Amino acid sequence: MKIYGIIGFPLGHSFSKKYFTEKFVSEGIEGCSYEIFPLQSIEELKQMLAQNPGLKGFNITIPHKQSVLAYLDDRSNLPATLSACNCIKIADGKLSGYNTDIIGFERSLLPQLKNYHTHALILGNGGAAEAVKFVLSKLNIAFKVVSRKLHEGSDLTYTDLDEKIIKEHLLIINTTPLGTFPNVDECAAIPYEHLTAGHFLYDLVYNPNKTLFLQKGAAQGAATKNGYDMLVIQAEESWRIWNDHG
Repeated sequence: MKIYGIIGFPLGHSFSKKYFTEKFVSEGIEGCSYEIFPLQSIEELKQMLAQNPGLKGFNITIPHKQSVLAYLDDRSNLPATLSACNCIKIADGKLSGYNTDIIGFERSLLPQLKNYHTHALILGNGGAAEAVKFVLSKLNIAFKVVSRKLHEGSDLTYTDLDEKIIKEHLLIINTTPLGTFPNVDECAAIPYEHLTAGHFLYDLVYNPNKTLFLQKGAAQGAATKNGYDMLVIQAEESWRIWNDHG
């Protein structure tokens, strides 16, 4: 049995487990299973690997996308400027790191962009934000990172956001878990009243389908998109990596 899976915490509502289990059935893929491994601390990873010798690869989600880097044997497939990993391939006992969030975010974002989406606000500065920063830099979209407190890597706090900043940044991307089921009444504390029909709000959260962040944006006429397509694209890219024998 070939085992694949995902590490993170909490993992009560894993997109990946459901997605891959259904994929194996619908595509007639036999001898494979996809399991969830809720690791509260990344230090539990070595024990998890020892207990699952059939593991061929796994995804990484909150809060381990950055701390898992210390456990990689091979980082050559990760861009040098990227400090996050969400996909690991295991071959000959060696852990090779990848970031499939990059391709997932870029491919799902591009069809939605207008030529005036030249400046972005990134809400949150965790592991998920790393892929977003990488893609925006690649697309020559200027961005500022917003977090609750100013620290290395962040440019603004939520209290800094005013009408001028909102009007100057027509692309706003939520990379935080705020609003994820079951905490559907939460959203990032931005001044939504300054949003316009020219704004595009992208939420990496996919459950619920329309988070409070997106609902408030839509109420102001903004275009919105959730993270479902990004997840599907990155999942398929992970599967390709795990089964690439080159």
